[in-house]
Amino acid sequence: MRRFIFRRFVFALVSIVLATLAVFFISRAAGDPLLLYANSGYGLTVEAEEALRARLMLDRPVVVQYSLWLGRALRGDMGETILDRKPVSRIITQRLPTTIHLGLVAMFLSFGVGIPLGVLSAVKRGSGWDYIGRAFALLGQAVPQFWLGLVLILVFAVQFGWLPAGLKGDSVFDVKHLVLPTITLAWGGFAFYMRITRTAMLEVLDSEYVRLARAKGVSNRMVIWKHAFKNALIQPLTGMTLAIVGLLNGAILVETIFAWPGMGNMAITAVNNNDFPLLQGIVFFFTILIVSATFMSDLLYAYIDPRIRYD
Repeated sequence: MRRFIFRRFVFALVSIVLATLAVFFISRAAGDPLLLYANSGYGLTVEAEEALRARLMLDRPVVVQYSLWLGRALRGDMGETILDRKPVSRIITQRLPTTIHLGLVAMFLSFGVGIPLGVLSAVKRGSGWDYIGRAFALLGQAVPQFWLGLVLILVFAVQFGWLPAGLKGDSVFDVKHLVLPTITLAWGGFAFYMRITRTAMLEVLDSEYVRLARAKGVSNRMVIWKHAFKNALIQPLTGMTLAIVGLLNGAILVETIFAWPGMGNMAITAVNNNDFPLLQGIVFFFTILIVSATFMSDLLYAYIDPRIRYD
């Protein structure tokens, strides 16, 4: 187990370095970063340009620049934004709770809808409920999030005026502003959890120990929830990694559509403004979240499934 943890830790470090390295070199390939500062209201003279270049360490080789940036980033210093010269780490910590709020609500909604639908579809295999659940999963995978978000805004915000079209509420308990972004973000999660739960339940329901339990006269409810569901839950739980990755990717799109002031919306703003320090900080933080989720998923899989052993 220790060897496995060490290997995953090394893999995590390599993933973080490669992801941030790609963004770092792409930002440098677009041209001299100092020109972005010159076009952002700095009004640089020749002397000020040289001083700023030295302060930003742009006069050093690119590999050295990246090494110095990565070292500062690991200590929490990710530099300053180009437009308003604010610390990147402060902006990320201000926007992060908003994204986490939306992501957690969407994840629990995906769990609460997708898993029960998957169980119902597997237990009622071949019935109308099964066909409805499978059609729901197909729609969840086929309908793009951006299209769904725009349709929800058009119907429930513009046509009927029941819900706000965007922006965040004044408090975490302002549910009206959460409804449309949460449904849009959780849409793919509904289909994902429904599909893998149904597959896992069908596999377990056809196993020998379930047949033995039925032969012994165990009630159908006990067979489903104690014997089948408990073992089928392994796949949805370990699939949380893919769900978290999907939520982070979807947050960029959903937050842009609904003007939700989170990290996804901030990433689009950074790209549009060529604010490479801010974009590097966002990629660095997102990579840490995804790698950490993958690592925890592997450990969770080994913990809840005694058949899995990592040597």
